[in-house]
Amino acid sequence: MMFTNFTRLDLQRLPSPCFVVDEVAIERNLAILKSVADESGAKVLAALKAFSMWDLGPLTGQYLSGTCASGLHEAMLGKEYYGGEVHVFSAAYSESDLIDILKIADHVVFNSCSQWTRFQPQILAAKAERPELSFGLRINPEHSEGAVPIYDPCAPGSRLGIPLSELDESVLDGISGLHFHTLCQQTFAPLDRTLAVIEHKFGHLLQRMTWVNFGGGHHITHPTYDRVQLVDRIKSFSEKYQVQVYLEPGEAVAIGTGILSSEVLDITHNQLPQALLDTSATCHMPDLLEMPYRADITWADEPEILPYTYRLGGLTCLAGDVLGDYSFAEPLKVGQRLVFEDMAHYTMVKTTTFNGARLPSLAVWNSKTDALRVVKTFGYEDFKSRLS
Repeated sequence: MMFTNFTRLDLQRLPSPCFVVDEVAIERNLAILKSVADESGAKVLAALKAFSMWDLGPLTGQYLSGTCASGLHEAMLGKEYYGGEVHVFSAAYSESDLIDILKIADHVVFNSCSQWTRFQPQILAAKAERPELSFGLRINPEHSEGAVPIYDPCAPGSRLGIPLSELDESVLDGISGLHFHTLCQQTFAPLDRTLAVIEHKFGHLLQRMTWVNFGGGHHITHPTYDRVQLVDRIKSFSEKYQVQVYLEPGEAVAIGTGILSSEVLDITHNQLPQALLDTSATCHMPDLLEMPYRADITWADEPEILPYTYRLGGLTCLAGDVLGDYSFAEPLKVGQRLVFEDMAHYTMVKTTTFNGARLPSLAVWNSKTDALRVVKTFGYEDFKSRLS
């Protein structure tokens, strides 16, 4: 599924490998999210864990209410480049990180009652300095909607969120919101089912809150998402409990907006033709191995569908650094560019320099004007600075 036609982009204008994001598509997604916010009364935050290309932070800030962060560094990035509210949730905080977070965040969400009570001295001191600070707890409705266990925050034994049986209601003074997250790349129906469970299990607490955060994983900008039902459900929920609803989509900001362009470095043969690329599954597209899933490649198909089938391999020494088997209408050539589709969200934030692999450059393209900006390139110093 692609929204932007990147075949109109001359890939030879790019360094390789390179992530390219279409700013027109980003703005289209942001406008959709803003329309949901305007119609429902919800506040929509950009989840930086999924897409944190801060070159587009000012544009994002024109449409959304702020950012949500998974820790101190993302919170600092949101504060510096995006504007609006800064919300933070972490599975656990160190004391030093929390002290710095309390200086810049608007909402701080705790993953356990024990951390909430343990850090009361720091919390009260920060609240005295910044009375607008708000605090919440992440709850776990023990209701799974995720299809892949590694991405299911409500899987049995999950460390994320507080089950009702573990929620100490005697320590809720100072808590003004509840946060939950059950979704991953999903439509409205799984959210609706989750809300029914939340209301059943935690309904007695909702009246005590001033806000509820529905978390992320909402594919709101996908063409098949039922935004009318989403707006109606948010309005009915917020009216029933008199709370401000927050949504924090990440993937929905960047879905269908970006690619990873890669170059063929060599062609070899071992039982089948092998094409070695200047990119890597383990370094640059780790979800191909972790989830796992199969990336779409422009002009390519499943093995043996088109005349020429290749196994595409990365440039690292990891034996399993394989991006998959694909078929093409014409033989691949050394120097040829391949386009991995829909790679803006999550892929870009997960890259590593294992084996000293060069990180892909970052570029912003305008699909209306064909203007292209290479906003960042990486080299030896980026690899070296992570080591000592």
